[in-house]
Parts: sequence; structure tokens; C-alpha cells
Amino acid sequence: MGADTGLTAHETQKSLEIRLRQREAEIKMLREISDVIGGTYSLQKVFELVADRARHLIDAETVTIPIITPDQSTYTYRAAVGEHAEELIDVTLPLEIGVCGWVFRHRKPWWRGMLDQLDEHERNRWEKEAGTLILVPLVGKRQFLGGIAGINKKDRREFDRRDLDLLTLFASQVSIAIENAMIFEELAEAKQYAEAFRERLEETNQRLLQTNEELQHLALHDPLTRLPNRTLVTDRLHQGLLAAKRNEQPLALIMIDLDHFKEINDTLGHTIGDMLLISVGKRFQQVLREQDTLGRLGGDEFAVVLPQADRNDAIVVAQKLQAALEKPVTIEHNRFSIGASMGIALYPEHGSDPSGLLKGADVAMYVAKRNRDEYAFYNVEHDKYNPDRLELLRDLRIAIHKQHIGLAFQPKLDIRNGCISAIEALARWEHSDKGRIPPYDFIPTLEQTGLIKPFTLYILEQAVTQCKSWQDQGFDISVAVNLSMHNLRDIKLAPHILEILRRYDFPASKLTLEITESAIMNDPEYSLGVLAQLDNMGIQLSVDDFGTGYSSLSYLKRLPVKQLKIDRSFVTDMMQDQDNAMIVHSTIDLAHNLGLRTVAEGVESADVLDALQRMGCDIAQGYMISRPLPPEELLNFLHSCRWPTPRIQADRQGEAKAPGSC
Repeated sequence: MGADTGLTAHETQKSLEIRLRQREAEIKMLREISDVIGGTYSLQKVFELVADRARHLIDAETVTIPIITPDQSTYTYRAAVGEHAEELIDVTLPLEIGVCGWVFRHRKPWWRGMLDQLDEHERNRWEKEAGTLILVPLVGKRQFLGGIAGINKKDRREFDRRDLDLLTLFASQVSIAIENAMIFEELAEAKQYAEAFRERLEETNQRLLQTNEELQHLALHDPLTRLPNRTLVTDRLHQGLLAAKRNEQPLALIMIDLDHFKEINDTLGHTIGDMLLISVGKRFQQVLREQDTLGRLGGDEFAVVLPQADRNDAIVVAQKLQAALEKPVTIEHNRFSIGASMGIALYPEHGSDPSGLLKGADVAMYVAKRNRDEYAFYNVEHDKYNPDRLELLRDLRIAIHKQHIGLAFQPKLDIRNGCISAIEALARWEHSDKGRIPPYDFIPTLEQTGLIKPFTLYILEQAVTQCKSWQDQGFDISVAVNLSMHNLRDIKLAPHILEILRRYDFPASKLTLEITESAIMNDPEYSLGVLAQLDNMGIQLSVDDFGTGYSSLSYLKRLPVKQLKIDRSFVTDMMQDQDNAMIVHSTIDLAHNLGLRTVAEGVESADVLDALQRMGCDIAQGYMISRPLPPEELLNFLHSCRWPTPRIQADRQGEAKAPGSC
């Protein structure tokens, strides 16, 4: 009995020593594994090492490393070794599926012995699915990572408590290494992302710099001609004035407006017009100095800043600019003889800041255009804001109130029928001290104030009254009156005109309202509504000074107008200027194609009248027919002129009247 007991103790001691050595070997192996894995920073390499070492550690046929995905809803097999391993790698499953899902949800290890801790329902469920499976969690310092799973022991035994303890200890060692590798990978990805972001940011900055340069150039240059725009011209003018003041030197500014450009643009199209502007800009640039600045202000307006230039220098440059336009411009088989009107303002006598010089040059340019001069210098008398203009405005108010402004009437010849068919009412002002003041001096002043509206109604009433008296004497004649853009903005315009027509029992069809195309295009949509009202009343509508404004054919064909009035600047010289003759002929054809009649003003010779007749023009007006006449002289003209005036014939009962023929 004692021998047996001693043997048992000896065997027990020997068994314990074997287990101790085994434990020491396992611990040594775990340390070695931990050192190997801990020295590796490639996350995938760590996963593969962990799977391989764990397989040898618990002697499993297959080991997998399921890792929870960042959104905590699925897990993915990041590594697998052993039988059928390639079928499992990178497979992703929902957290609700399988033993892995159970471990991840409960944060507990799994092995066969875990069945005894389950209730009967769960035991029945997992006993069928568990098989010979062991799975322990991987828990890092920051988060729950996933687990290590062993499938089937190589000796066909089940995984026991020793395997569970050993794998759990192993998992606790390697989880830190896995987490570190994850962090390292995150840092590497973040660094890579940051580097890519830096490269994209640098590329974006380069594109932004390039875009800013392009935007700055676009902001300061005209996109069509590539010349400086108004902003850059103003800045160059400002810098030039600073230098001129500092060095006590002169400076000149030239404003340029092309003559009849809008007619070319509208007749031949914007593409031709754009090419013409580009060509003109290049010609101007060729005759200027390097220090001069040529810019396009918009439309057909250019400006030239001339540093260190006095009056004589400005004249020389203006003459060079005009000479640059002497040779016709050829664009797509079209030849153009283009002219220009130029206004000149000088520092210091005409202004000391950019706005003052720009305004002065602009005023001078319009004076040159009105007088048909190549250039003009700024003159304070032409400025609407000088004291003389203010005095003129005061006198105008008095003249309108006292009805001191009278009318003259210029006959219109119906070319096709050879008779006088209409007259145009023109305002005439005999100032008590200054004598006759031409309309181009006082009409702009009226338009710049609120006086133009009552003035127009006053003129309209006088014209209707006078024409009605001639109709009562048997002359079948109509009268035309001019409207301004300010009249078109008057919402009471149509009612006021209707009231005048009713008061004098004047037929609406015998009243023609002439509106300049620039007045219509100032607000074309609103103008369309007002003109439609007037048309519905039966009033005849005419576009005045056609070719000098900014009309668009798309609006012209929508307007309820009955005729186009060709500006005198084209008609007067058409026999000497073939370009003007072409423009007149084209305008007549255009009008007829739109169903409109044409009126040519500025007819001063029989040759011009004959040419207009050959072109098919409908109506002529000008000194060749008659100058504007006072009312009493016009009546004599109607009785004795070479062209008859239609008469109103009474019917047999004398109750109605019908127009007679020429």
C-alpha cells in the first residue's frame, strides 16, 4: 500500500514537472511569437503570422482571423491558414451569423465546453453549428478587434480547456501587436492621404493661380479686342494723372466713337461687326506710342490715354487715328469705309481727375459727332451742367409755361404717288435775348429733366390743332410728332394722346409718332407694351433715325411700327459715298421685307431723290422738297407747290368726306 502510494506520488511529481516544462515552453514560444509579431508593422503580415503561429499553438487544421469592420455591423476574415483557407480569406458576413457573430456580440470565447453554460434552446442551436471549433476574442487597448478561430484538431480530438487557455493567452499577447499594426496602417494611410491631398492642393493652388491671372486679365481687358477695358483705362488714366501732377506735365484723353457702326452690325450681323472692331483696334494700336493706352469702353467706343501730351500732341494723334481709318476695311469680301468722331479732354485745363476728363472727352465726342467733325475739344459751353445750361433750363421753363415755343412744319413727299402726303412738326424757339435756339441745344436739356413730358404734350396738341385746321380746309394730310424715351416711360402717355385726339376730333390714323430706335431699345420690352397701346388706338408709328442707334432685328420685327425713317447722315452724301448708298438701299430692302414703309430724310438734291425712287423708297423729306415752314407759309406751299396735296372730297349728300387722290 505504501509502495503503491509512493509510486503514485512519484508519478504525480513527474507529471507535474512535465506540465511545468510544457508551460515554460509554451510561455517561451508565446514570447517569441509576440516578439516576432510585435516587430512587424504590416497589418496583413501580422494577421498572417498570428494565424500561422496560432495553428501550430493549438495544433488546428485551420485557423482564421475574423476582424470586425469599422461600422461594427459585419466581420471579415482577414487571414486564414490550413485546409480550405483560400475559400475564407476576405469573406464578409453580418454580425448576426455564425459562432463568430456570437462571440463578437457577447464578448466571450467559444469552445465545446461553452455548451454547458447555455440554456437548452441555445445549446440545441449551437451544438449543431459548433462542431470542433474554438474562438477567442482579440481585445485591444482602444477597441474590440475581432478574434482567432481554430477549426478541427489535427488528431481528431476536440479542443479542450488547455487549448482555450493557451489561445486566450496568445490572443492577449498579439492583440496589442495587431492594434499597433492597425494604428500604423491608419497612420500610413493618413500620411498617404495627406500626401495625396497635399499634391492635389498644390495642383489646385496652381490652377487657382492660373485662373486668378486669367480672371484678372478678363476683369481688366475687353474679351473681344483684348484691349484694356474701361476699368483698366480708368486706372491707367489715374496713374497718368498722378505722374502728370508730380512732374508738372500735360496729359490728354481721346474718346472715339465709330460712325454708323450699328448700321453695319445690324445689317451684316454681329460676327462681321465684331471682326470690324478687332480690325479697327489693331489699326489704332499701330499708330500709338508704347506708353499710350488704347482701350475699348464698350460697344463701338474706344479711348486713348496720352501721357505727356498737350493740345498739339493730341491733335497729331487724333489725325493719325483718323488716317488709320482711311483705307477701307475688308472682312469676308465686304469692304467698309469706316469713320469716327473723337472728343479730346486735356489735363489740367479740362479736369484733374479721371471722371472729370472722361466726362469732358465724352461731351466733346458727341459735339464732334453732331457737327460731323473728325474731332473736337471739350468746351464748357457744351456741358449741360455749366451755369449757362442752368440758365437755359430756367428760360425753358418760362417759355413752355408761356407757350413761347412755336412750331414749323416740313412737308413729306410720297415718292410713289408724287404728292405731299404728310408733314412733320418741329419745335422752334425764338429766345427774347438770344434769338433762335436750335432744337439740338434745348431738346437734350428737356430730356435731362422732367420737362420733356409736358413739352411733348404741348407740341402734340399744337400740331394736332394746326393739322386739323388744314384738314378742315380740304387737305387730306397727316402730321408726325417726335417722342423721346422719357415719353415712352410715361404710363399716362396713351390716355393723354387719346384725350387730345377726342378733344379736336382728329383721326388717330392721321397722327404719326416718330420714336428714335435708341429710345425704343433703352427698354425694348416696356417700349413694346406702350407702342402696342398706341397702335391699338390706330396711331401710326415710325422708327426715327434708323441706323444710328442700337436696334435689334428680333425686336424690330415685333414692334407695331409702320415705317422706318433713314437717318439724314446716310442720305445726304449717298451720291458721293457708295457705302452710304449701300446702307440706304439695304435699309429700304430690309424695311420692305418686314412690311414697313421707308422715309428718307436729308434729301437735298434731285439726284438723291431720283436715286431713292430707283431704290424703291416710299417717302422723302428734305430741303429739296421744302425747308421747315411756319404754319402760314405751309398753307401757301400746299396751294402752290409742284407736287399736289390730296384733297378731302365731300360725298353727294355732304355728310361724309373721303380722301381724294393725287
